[in-house]
Amino acid sequence: MRPIDNAIIEWKQGQPFASAFQDVYFSSDNGLLETSYVFLQGNNLATRWQQHNFQTFTITETGFGTGLNFLCVAKLWLETAPKNAILKFISVEKYPLTLSDITTALQLWPELTTLSAPLLAQYATLIDTRSISLYDNRIELNLLIGDATEQLTHLQHQTDAWFLDGFSPAKNPDMWQPALFKRMAKLSHLNTTFATFSSAGIVRRGLMFAGFKVNKRAGFGKKREMIDGYFVGNQNDSSNNSLGNTGGA
Repeated sequence: MRPIDNAIIEWKQGQPFASAFQDVYFSSDNGLLETSYVFLQGNNLATRWQQHNFQTFTITETGFGTGLNFLCVAKLWLETAPKNAILKFISVEKYPLTLSDITTALQLWPELTTLSAPLLAQYATLIDTRSISLYDNRIELNLLIGDATEQLTHLQHQTDAWFLDGFSPAKNPDMWQPALFKRMAKLSHLNTTFATFSSAGIVRRGLMFAGFKVNKRAGFGKKREMIDGYFVGNQNDSSNNSLGNTGGA
């Protein structure tokens, strides 16, 4: 494995700030509510998990960061999903936080301590082995370390929902590229959903060209707009059209 480059964190008003990207990890308004609004609601997860029968559900995320998105998903999954189903959460992160930094960041959310403690206890193992099981084996967390598009080329597992996170396109342009959206399409089935805080034109157009239906809605906090949607199939590539929908839409 390649050597790992950890994130260089500054702490501004008690919140983590990524020096390399000059950007925040989550909204200063309320990161917890932001995740719920953008990613959980944007992918309609609670309804899908309550109304559909499935054995596994896969979420793929670009940008693990502080793990806040993962913990919010874990909480919702444990509360609403069928007890015998498994959540596979796959996240890509180019610059993982150190154990010290992620511990400090998650202390901002004491209401998530029962979920964050098991994650932190196995965080070193996650970095070392790239995969851990949590919460009585109801959730499998996989961490892909490196460039998002490059790492996703090695992934074969179909995704039911995408969390397009990471730093903003203006500050992290290397990630928000057509190649990423094309790879997302290859890993999606009809009605695979996505959500992202960004409504930048390069993101909207890239997703639409790759075969996603894109919807605008009001953004969280100070953000005017965000987008979400689902995969409808690329007319130039029929290979996705026969894929089943394991998670429902």
